[in-house]
Amino acid sequence: MSLESVRAFLSAHAPDIEIIETAESSSTVALAAEAHGVEPAQIAKTICLRVGEQMMLVVAGGTARLDNRKFKDTFGAKGRMLDAEEVVAVTSHPVGGVCPFGLPSPL
Repeated sequence: MSLESVRAFLSAHAPDIEIIETAESSSTVALAAEAHGVEPAQIAKTICLRVGEQMMLVVAGGTARLDNRKFKDTFGAKGRMLDAEEVVAVTSHPVGGVCPFGLPSPL
């Protein structure tokens, strides 16, 4: 379901973007960088968080870390990582393959 929802989204919103599928796993930043022949800092990772009852996605550079103080100052509370089952339920994408589009509902 995940890849098909991304294909549908890109077809409707950015038909000129080519989806590149690799035989290698891209479930971690290191593996994605290796599969695409780039440095880990060139990979974008999507992090799924909960702040109170609100779910959100944060897209960051592959080597970036969340600054908890800045996050709390910006969003008013500490972000909690979703577990693998929650990630799939909210995004339709498995952990290691989450992207910020092709979602069942906006985040």
